[in-house]
Amino acid sequence: MLRVPFSEMKDQFTAVLLNKGFTELRAQRCAALFAEASLDGVYSHGLNRFPSFIEFIDKGYVDIHAVPECIHSFGAMERWDGNLGPGNLNAKLCMERAIAIAKQQGIGCIALRNTNHWMRGGSYGWQAVEAGCAGICWTNTMPNLPPWGSIERKLGNNPIVFAVPRAEGPIVLDMAVSQFSYGQLNTKKLLGSQLPVDGGYDKAGNLTKDPSAILDSGRPLPIGFWKGSGLSLVLDLMAALFADGHTTHEIGKLPAEHSVSQMFIAFDTRSLSNLDFINERINEAIRDLQEAEPLEENGTVRYPGEDTLQRRQYNLENGIPVEPSIWQHVTRL
Repeated sequence: MLRVPFSEMKDQFTAVLLNKGFTELRAQRCAALFAEASLDGVYSHGLNRFPSFIEFIDKGYVDIHAVPECIHSFGAMERWDGNLGPGNLNAKLCMERAIAIAKQQGIGCIALRNTNHWMRGGSYGWQAVEAGCAGICWTNTMPNLPPWGSIERKLGNNPIVFAVPRAEGPIVLDMAVSQFSYGQLNTKKLLGSQLPVDGGYDKAGNLTKDPSAILDSGRPLPIGFWKGSGLSLVLDLMAALFADGHTTHEIGKLPAEHSVSQMFIAFDTRSLSNLDFINERINEAIRDLQEAEPLEENGTVRYPGEDTLQRRQYNLENGIPVEPSIWQHVTRL
């Protein structure tokens, strides 16, 4: 694959966004979030997702000038309206606000409605740990996942992020509640690769590792089968409940995926009186995990987010790997 320097990718995104009417500051911030996703190896929600974002702007689903606003406050929790602004900018601001409340009250929670796709959800988990906070955030989506026992897509694959700060390397779990996210399926399809385990069904109802067959059938597997199906539903309902926003069912009636509901929760770990002791216990747990006997010879057991910093540094030094046709498309936008 072609490799593109991080600064060049960010500058290209910025130029496109400025051409679409973004202010300089908002273009820089939005471009940075896209470029940083690819820098960390989440190509499906960085460069590869950028053309779709521009398409949603052109179709009027994303209001480039809109900013979220607080519409209700109760204790350590606030309800915000995203006003259909750029999803990644809205999400970053809301996690920033959750962190600020947590610094004052120990915990901060923001429920956000009427927003757009947040792109890489892990960005906001990293944002929390870099501020010394633990974080949890999730989003609902359009119906793109059949509930267990059905072939009809009624649930969202509702990505959720858990983040734990740690000086030796944060633990950041960024996952959809489908076995493989649609971003992963599209990336594997683009590369012509099979999935490592069955990820869904083909149109004939057979379990398959073929990402193209799963995309064609629209039947990805929920994680844990019926457990993931139930988790998807409660995440959707909790986000809609606290944000007073749309459920996945309601999003499915719209012409495209927008007006989604999201949650951002931050916990100020630095306020804990026994933090040093807790950190040592976390480190001990991680060491024990890493010492587990690997399934394969020379294999490793890793914690979520372990290789992100290494991948980030490698891509900074060597350039971000890109699919040439997608990069060429973006340079022509």
